[in-house]
Amino acid sequence: MTTALIIAVFVIGYVFITLESVTKLNKSAIALFMAVLCWSIYNIGFGITPEGTAGFSSSLAETCEIILFLMGAMTIVEVVDRNGGFNFVKERLKAKTKRGLLWKITVVTFFLSAVLDNMTTAIVMVMVLNKLISGTSDKLKMAAMVILAANAGGAFSPIGDVTTIMLWVKGNVSSLGIIKEAFLPSIISVLVPALILHFTLKGEITVPEDEVQAENSESELSRGAKLSVLFIGVGGLLLVPVFRALTGLPPFMGIMLVLSILWIVTELIFHQKRYRKVDFATLPDVSKLLHKIDLSTILFFLGILTAVSALSQTGVLKSLGELLDRTFDGNPYLVTGIIGLLSAVIDNVPLVASCMGMYDIATPDTMAAVAGSAEAVSQLATYGVDGTFWSLLAYCAGVGGSILIIGSSAGVVVMGIEKISFGWYLKHISGLALIGYLAGILMFWLQNTFIF
Repeated sequence: MTTALIIAVFVIGYVFITLESVTKLNKSAIALFMAVLCWSIYNIGFGITPEGTAGFSSSLAETCEIILFLMGAMTIVEVVDRNGGFNFVKERLKAKTKRGLLWKITVVTFFLSAVLDNMTTAIVMVMVLNKLISGTSDKLKMAAMVILAANAGGAFSPIGDVTTIMLWVKGNVSSLGIIKEAFLPSIISVLVPALILHFTLKGEITVPEDEVQAENSESELSRGAKLSVLFIGVGGLLLVPVFRALTGLPPFMGIMLVLSILWIVTELIFHQKRYRKVDFATLPDVSKLLHKIDLSTILFFLGILTAVSALSQTGVLKSLGELLDRTFDGNPYLVTGIIGLLSAVIDNVPLVASCMGMYDIATPDTMAAVAGSAEAVSQLATYGVDGTFWSLLAYCAGVGGSILIIGSSAGVVVMGIEKISFGWYLKHISGLALIGYLAGILMFWLQNTFIF
């Protein structure tokens, strides 16, 4: 009865989260309410036991690691952006033809999203796109490619998407492992739709008349200062996996190190003589930019991950995992492929969190009972660290969200900025995204069967 009640609360809450645009109820508020209610029902129904308390503490610790990582990364990106670091990106994206701009936007977005989160990358790249081409239907196609490239770029990087961060932090995948397994499929998932769109674009670019806009506070910084902020911020994010490998500390500690260095450097820059005549209140100081963090998103992750942990504690997710295994005969391609299609409609964070609760990471110790057998080898290859299932899950959950514009945070934010309608995206882009998604899964199978 207790388990059924928790499931009911989770499902009802999830429906309200999915229908946020209809109900006008903020999904973060629903997620937090759902999390507290699920754990309250668990403790009242099963009693306050040492196992339940330990489970809650363990899940909360893992969730907090992810949240601290996200908060640090979001702050670093905000600092780089507000200090003009991304202006260099705009300078190098200028092109004469629409086809040329399409490929530049796609390539830069893909690799930038591997370092930044896909939502931030989408915001930066769409803002840059608006300064490079005037409002046309072709610009909307390029904006759509930003969504596809941002989601695909985040899928192969341990720090590129919330879902890959979750898998990496918990140890389901390693830094080099996820890059090795998901890099080629992610490229294929973008390359295929980009090639198709290439032939629909013709002519030269019309530059917006209002490209030259009023300068803001970031123009106060010198070129050297902007470059310093860019290299420390983005370079630091790239080195976080190296920091983890060298120190053994959680990834959020590496993020905090980068943020602290960036904070110190910007403070030193702003206290130079050339800035003494500038009103300090107008400068993009880190302490001011901390207020720019999307706290609502952070609280959503806290709520949804904590609610999922309550479901996991009841054992229902493992039972669901066993059901999927029986239904699809343990085929990781079918299971994760379906999860990817679901992520086009449902937020991929709770989907991946649920899958992490359904399946355990296979290790030689957990396979001790059948050590050396064909079953043990198969389980380790599928569910071990960097196993097929986890790498495919990262790819499918990330790339599958591009099939519908509402399936990812990058899609939702671009939808708002460019006023892209659901119908337009469904007609012009969804089919291309689906073809790319399936092509990537095929590439994954080919590389694991014949290449690696």
